[in-house]
Amino acid sequence: MEPSLDPLFNPEAVAVIGASRNPGTIGYQIVDNLVSHGYQGVVYPVNPYARAIHSLPAYPSISEVPGPVDLAVVVVPKEFVLKVVDECGDQGVKAVVVISAGFREVGGEGRGREEVLLEIVRRHGMRLVGPNCMGVMNTSPAVRMNATFAPTMPPAGATSFLSQSGALGVTILDYAAEYGIGIRQFVSIGNKPDVSGNDLLEYWEDDEGTRLILMYLESFGNPKNFIPLARRISRKKPIAVVKSGRTAAGARAASSHTGALVGTDLAIDSILAQCGVLRAESIEELFDLAMAFEDLQTPAGNRVAIVTNAGGPGIIIADTCESAGLDVVELAPKTQARLRGIFPAEASVRNPVDMIASATGESYEVALRIVLDDPRVDAAIAAFVPPLGVKQADIAASIVAAVEGRREKPVLAVLMGREGLPQGVAELNAAGIPAYRFPESAARALAAMHQHRSWADRPLLEPEVFEVDRVAVEKILDGVEDSGRTQLTEIEALQVFRAYGIPTIPFRVANSEEEAIESAEEVGFPVVLKVLSPDVVHKTDAGGVQVDLRSAEEVAKAYRSIMESVQKYHQAAQISGVIVETYEKKGREVIIGMSSDSRYGPILMFGLGGIYVEALRDVAFRVHPVTRVDAEEMIRAIRGLPLLEGVRGEPGVDLDTLSEVIQRVSQLVGDHDRIEEMDLNPFLAVESGGMAVDARMALRSE
Repeated sequence: MEPSLDPLFNPEAVAVIGASRNPGTIGYQIVDNLVSHGYQGVVYPVNPYARAIHSLPAYPSISEVPGPVDLAVVVVPKEFVLKVVDECGDQGVKAVVVISAGFREVGGEGRGREEVLLEIVRRHGMRLVGPNCMGVMNTSPAVRMNATFAPTMPPAGATSFLSQSGALGVTILDYAAEYGIGIRQFVSIGNKPDVSGNDLLEYWEDDEGTRLILMYLESFGNPKNFIPLARRISRKKPIAVVKSGRTAAGARAASSHTGALVGTDLAIDSILAQCGVLRAESIEELFDLAMAFEDLQTPAGNRVAIVTNAGGPGIIIADTCESAGLDVVELAPKTQARLRGIFPAEASVRNPVDMIASATGESYEVALRIVLDDPRVDAAIAAFVPPLGVKQADIAASIVAAVEGRREKPVLAVLMGREGLPQGVAELNAAGIPAYRFPESAARALAAMHQHRSWADRPLLEPEVFEVDRVAVEKILDGVEDSGRTQLTEIEALQVFRAYGIPTIPFRVANSEEEAIESAEEVGFPVVLKVLSPDVVHKTDAGGVQVDLRSAEEVAKAYRSIMESVQKYHQAAQISGVIVETYEKKGREVIIGMSSDSRYGPILMFGLGGIYVEALRDVAFRVHPVTRVDAEEMIRAIRGLPLLEGVRGEPGVDLDTLSEVIQRVSQLVGDHDRIEEMDLNPFLAVESGGMAVDARMALRSE
């Protein structure tokens, strides 16, 4: 067990080493923040050239501080950090925050300096935040510690925040103060050689004062630890993340479609969703979510009512809600009748409820009370565009009055326009009603609340264990490795999948035109011919596939064409003949794949298959192991789901079979960790069942 993080957040005494009398320095700002914001413990400025700093006695070194110190904040040039931290350890300091830069982030000597710093910290049994960070904060009234160089201290609250960027940390705290969001604890973790995001998640999991966790991340540190941690904690407390690096620049070259897509942002989105973590597109959106979670009870369902005095905002809110998974439900006839008896004929009462521009504060109060009484409604959004003669503050007061005594259904407000906005927002915030300036912000925040509720309510399942032939697969993989290969032939890959109960298309292997014709007659026309070679991964690119062959003559001609094309494409390719398969046109082509990622472990992918996988990128990912719920969510996450469910009178495909195949692939990669990547592409999904038509698999190269 690592030492506790308590000395970081609840120290009884803080030493600022590198404290300064110059107001323009970080060393002064940290001392000033501790004193000005009412830190409840003892502050010891350490500076060999000052007698007093900020009216506090200063000490030449940590060894001359008269009392015990729990936390030391180090703000000295990088050349002196190691000596100072070592002295802290000798004096029994329990935790250090190193603000100083010049470590791993600059490479070279800095990397070595950070390794020595970590060795010193570990030797003394201390905890370390930083280096290259902006500090830590605890707003609890019993502590009131601002050990950062940020000029702003937000109000106390129940939101704990981790920032991997010190520069953004200042902006984050400014946002929190402006939006009135109460911060419980704040940490800028810097280079994080010791205290990481995972450590903080574990600490905040058990912190009764933390009800919401916000994170700005540039990397996950140890994702294999983050995933199970986040999955467990997000059931108790919402976790919302801004994760930078949304481009595909990090995608690595891979032999499978799955491997090529794992490095993209699509995978990060899916992994966070699998963990129950809410992903925000920006810091501003992160605080939009925080405003909702801080004050409101999560909605019981996804049905939302919209009350507005203008059509435009109502339409924007409705569109954003629908696209985010909320249902702008038609109000009950009784509700519509009550509204119709109050508002003019020009008003719309179905949902959104558009009371038109003549609506007053009283109109908002009455309309909100009526829609919140509707049993079809789980939450409401009230939007206001200021016409002449109606003030924001009056509307805000009416919304507050309407919500009084009705907290079981969350209400969010949108106040547009500038005049009277601060007063209106302040009144709403004081009443625990989040107020937004733009319609989309409120809709996304409400959708995030519903998303978290759905995650917390989903069943806890263990991965299903199927009866399989592990021994047969081990023999196949051993044979591949004994032959000096990492790439399985398609036949070998199909045999592996068969051993794990995954249905495959009937096939034969042919080594001549005559055998190809004989095989075609055995499986039945029409047929497909595909080159069989461990050196040709993408057969279509090499001219190694011929489809819809309906006679012996066509099969013979296709065989010759494949041999000629593949030899031109790859002169040194080892060709073992062709695979002859039945040509199936019915059904939907999907892809089920896996790529082993060094950060996350095996990642499974599902999506629409065929030759357009990487072009359309209509895919979903999950990290191994995959449960039945995970597999079902993968299937329902793709945009092409309607094609699988059946459109224009066509029957849908067997989604249960697809779910089971995904789970069997998950078991396969869990049982055999030497598999690097694989694709079932296409897997032909039909009305009842399905089959793998093409397969590729590669082993890890040592």
